[in-house]
Amino acid sequence: ESDKPNMGSLFSTCGAGVEPSDDNIAFVFIKPQALTPQVKELVEKRLNSDGMMVVQSGSLDASVIDEKKLIDQHYYAIASKATLLKPSELNVPAEKFKDKFGVEWEEVLARSEAYNASDACTKLGCGPEELGDHWQKAQDSGNLVKLGGGFYCGKLEVGSETLYVFNAFFMRMRNKFTAAGASIHYFVVRWETSKLPWADFRGKVLGPTDPVQAPADSLRGTIYARWEELGLKSQPNTSDNCVHASASPFEGLAERMNWLGTEVEQDTYGMYLLKAGLTKETIAKWSVDPTVEWAGNKSSLFDALEDMDAVAMKDKALDIARG
Repeated sequence: ESDKPNMGSLFSTCGAGVEPSDDNIAFVFIKPQALTPQVKELVEKRLNSDGMMVVQSGSLDASVIDEKKLIDQHYYAIASKATLLKPSELNVPAEKFKDKFGVEWEEVLARSEAYNASDACTKLGCGPEELGDHWQKAQDSGNLVKLGGGFYCGKLEVGSETLYVFNAFFMRMRNKFTAAGASIHYFVVRWETSKLPWADFRGKVLGPTDPVQAPADSLRGTIYARWEELGLKSQPNTSDNCVHASASPFEGLAERMNWLGTEVEQDTYGMYLLKAGLTKETIAKWSVDPTVEWAGNKSSLFDALEDMDAVAMKDKALDIARG
């Protein structure tokens, strides 16, 4: 459902493509626990100030988020291990696994004792909250191992069952977006780079991850201070910080591709990157935040481009693509 017309020719709804643009364009959404009329009004007003303009907005409800696995794709690095891939498809470091659990990874696979978080819920006949409790018990008893960035395995002993489960903590996160009655409200916001650096958009307009540290006039800071009058049921914290915003122009593009189903050539920044020389294949591959190497550096793609403005980010993206 979209409640605002497309303005400024940001997207093309026909197949004709759009004019490329080097404006900064971000994807912002209000998280379900903070979605009240008062918060929606506050966010929309803020995103139409300081040279910014909301060019598209709308709502997505839990059933769509669940069915299309939108939140799973959004948190791909974590969710790929929890819901999107089976254990046999994961690159599990066998030595780390054996060092922790005293059993060979291949044996666990052969005995069908390895589960992603979603399948563990099915196997145990439990929901996200109960699985979270089992995961916490595993953590408390030292039966949890970090296998990589955003990649954890827990040995869950439930009744007579022993399960090795990946990223079970994600199911509680996911449930906030997919539980009956939940929804998000999104905004596509655009501005000229000269009017507002991306770093200030994130640091001053949005505010840092921990709302306690957020500037008083930032969105996260304002909602943190005024949560009761804004209709929230509890005070925001680091994990429930009310509003999400893209960390870079590339992340904004990837998020529009995921949440809105936008094609690269239907997006003005997507067209800008294509015209600069990035391929659709590279953009698609990069949209799940892979590890990249360039000029002796190595990091996640999103980390490499974080807080950069549209033009500078394009230049760095081309450097990374060239290796």
